[in-house]
Amino acid sequence: MTSPRLTVVVAAHNEALALPMLHPRLRAVLAGLEGIDGRVLYVDDGSTDTTWAVMQALAAADSCVGVLRLSRNFGKEAALTAGLDFVDDGAVMILDADGQDPPELIPEFVALWQQGYDNVYGTRLARDGESWLKRSTAKAFYRVIGRLSKTPIPADTGDFRLLSPRAVQALGQLRERHRFMKGLFGWVGFRRKALPYHRHARLVGESKFGFWRLWNFALEGITGFSTAPLRVTTYLGLAAATFAFVFALVVVSKAALYGDRVAGWPTMMAVILFLGGIQLIALGLIGEYLGRLYEESKQRPLYLIDTWQAPFVADSALHPIGGEQRDDHGTAAVGRQVP
Repeated sequence: MTSPRLTVVVAAHNEALALPMLHPRLRAVLAGLEGIDGRVLYVDDGSTDTTWAVMQALAAADSCVGVLRLSRNFGKEAALTAGLDFVDDGAVMILDADGQDPPELIPEFVALWQQGYDNVYGTRLARDGESWLKRSTAKAFYRVIGRLSKTPIPADTGDFRLLSPRAVQALGQLRERHRFMKGLFGWVGFRRKALPYHRHARLVGESKFGFWRLWNFALEGITGFSTAPLRVTTYLGLAAATFAFVFALVVVSKAALYGDRVAGWPTMMAVILFLGGIQLIALGLIGEYLGRLYEESKQRPLYLIDTWQAPFVADSALHPIGGEQRDDHGTAAVGRQVP
């Protein structure tokens, strides 16, 4: 009987210093998993440093390591999607390249998977190496999206998780362009289980996610999994209209009873600016959703592959989903598409 396969997918962008420190820990953990065929797939998301050269060196020294290079930087969500697409069999463990999520916990994820869980996700109890402001805003974001979205999105939970084969196959059917992976993980459903853990500081370097990128990431998640902002603007417009109607009655009544002495310019400007602000906010929210529809309508590939090298082990058949790929000889090929 063949052993169950577990592929650890690590997406990296400019992590040339962190990968050599992470890989020995990862391989030691996989070597200690009894009855599990452990493999590693590194995805280079268009790095501009020597990350790709480091990945190639790791693959040359380890037959269980595969490497995948995107044609440019498509973003972490697309890089994770590419990694999941190129896993042809078995379960997937998602791990960040910066070492904040300890690979030593993988046996605990595997144990829960073997108990029948399809989505075992790590829930952060603490976040070392991050500022108070970043921890606070992240905590607030997860609480907000948890209330706005009908899709279950666990609080304080990132991409550190293990997905069963059927969960990976289900994710392969979701080909939307604006991808909020934490929401997609919850959308597919199946049996879920949280694994609390202590998140460490980065091994080296600084986070690639500044506050501007995190803000845009939050907008992506909220607009991708909730229409509540549109509904809020509707209620806000109704409230403003009601307020304006009542105010108009007061003005008319006052003019009828006491006469209209001097027009209230400050009051008029305040009302105009208030209503104008509400209209601009509503138009901005509508534009956010309309822009996403525009991106989806173009039906561009989620990513393009520059180089693909499978692990040098048996049964490493390639079954990519979506995007363009290249085989070991650099020959262009198109992966099968999911309808």
